[in-house]
Amino acid sequence: MSIQRQKIADLVDRRASAALGGGRERIDAQHRKGKMTARERLSLLLDEGSFEEFDMFVQHRCTNFGMERQHFDGDGVVTGQGTISGRLVYVFAQDFTVNGGSLSKTMSEKICKVMDMAVRNGAPVIGLNDSGGARIQEGIDALAGYGEIFERNILASGVIPQISGVFGPCAGGAVYSPALTDFTLMVRDSSYMVLTGPGVVRQVTGETVSQEDLGGASVHASKSGVAHFAADDEREGIAMIKELLSFLPQNNLSLAPELPTEDPVGRTDDALDEIIPDSPNKAYDMHAVIGSIVDDGRFFEVHKEFARNIIVGFAHLGGQSVGIVANQPSVLAGVLDINASRKAARFVRFCDAFNIPLVTLVDVPGFLCGTQQEYGAIITNGAKLLYAYGEATVPKVTVTLRKSYGGAHIVMSCKQLRGDINYAWPSAGIAVMGADGAVEVLYGKELKEEADPERRAAIAEARKKEYDDLFCNPYQAAQKGYIEDIIEPRNTRFRVIRALEALKGKRQEMPAKKHDNLPL
Repeated sequence: MSIQRQKIADLVDRRASAALGGGRERIDAQHRKGKMTARERLSLLLDEGSFEEFDMFVQHRCTNFGMERQHFDGDGVVTGQGTISGRLVYVFAQDFTVNGGSLSKTMSEKICKVMDMAVRNGAPVIGLNDSGGARIQEGIDALAGYGEIFERNILASGVIPQISGVFGPCAGGAVYSPALTDFTLMVRDSSYMVLTGPGVVRQVTGETVSQEDLGGASVHASKSGVAHFAADDEREGIAMIKELLSFLPQNNLSLAPELPTEDPVGRTDDALDEIIPDSPNKAYDMHAVIGSIVDDGRFFEVHKEFARNIIVGFAHLGGQSVGIVANQPSVLAGVLDINASRKAARFVRFCDAFNIPLVTLVDVPGFLCGTQQEYGAIITNGAKLLYAYGEATVPKVTVTLRKSYGGAHIVMSCKQLRGDINYAWPSAGIAVMGADGAVEVLYGKELKEEADPERRAAIAEARKKEYDDLFCNPYQAAQKGYIEDIIEPRNTRFRVIRALEALKGKRQEMPAKKHDNLPL
């Protein structure tokens, strides 16, 4: 064999060895836990044959605590580029079989390199996390590595989509990278995110809690809101990441790809004419409205289990990718509270950063009241959503279905927050408050002075009808130009798509500034 052929054979052998990460025994241990390896995950995520790996032969430089005898090519993370449905993406996947996926300085340099390439070339970056945290043997160097990753998360924010998949442990400082990205997905029963583990919690607070109950996927998807998606297994999680990407543009200077559909633009749905209950206090499911108007009934919901009184997610309308924000009357009557405001504000700001038009479906009786909300800063959190809509320059189409009361009316993409096209159904009521509250404020003294209970009830009903006739309808708002038109519910799909088509050439700029001061 020639020297050149021998060198090629040696390269092939070394690549094969590097591809095994920490070795067959550790790979088998990963599989016994029901988990895939880093390379298996990337194989599922990327188009077949599209992955080009970078820095396969990088090794750590640590000589502390015997680390000079523990060298693995790749050093615990697989990085590179590939395509998903033909679109370029940059990826990194932590390899738990190598030192538990713990982060070293060289590992952080590999991750930073692909993040820099993603920003420079205007393509999404997807990180698959499965790591025990900072590599203790490297001390401050490992912490510096995390800091460099976080800084790139910050600089890339609003420039390229950043998606995190948590497929194993993610603890301590490591949690901040997924927290800084646009979307975070976790897997039930096999991934967790915690700043401090159960042992530390027990030591400090005396509280006994399991890893899953402290920072598992279900907890972060439903209670904290840290996770936007919770998958039942890794295959489902990777499929969700790929579906999410189909709604997103490559970067902040491009548009999301259009998706051809055979769903007619002019399709009507008579069921929408009957969906609003006769009683203003009766609930209905806003998902039915969304499913009726979007292309092929396909709606990709974000934060599905968190703050369910508001719905956010992606869909296509006439082939165009849109972000949908909608109150959910079947949960807490659709009121806005702290979590709902934060959830919707974050989503609105993402859509605005990446040129995705916003469609808002309104049925909101107001903000949730009570000491818990006031002490928790509902004022500041509600202002986040107001700020997000007022700041957004993407096309904004709003449809008011039923209630739109008080400050919540303003917050939900009203005309004064630069809503472009605002429609209302005939069932809409746009007012400072509902009839019950209004009559109590306006006629409370008169009603108290009436001694006869039957007559008092009759007066109250008459006053409510008077108020309903005057305010609890869309006509006053239409007369003042606060809504463009009152539309038949059955025609909502057609009217929204036509509005979005008209707004494709929208131009709107913000005043020059270093940056805003969102009420955090």
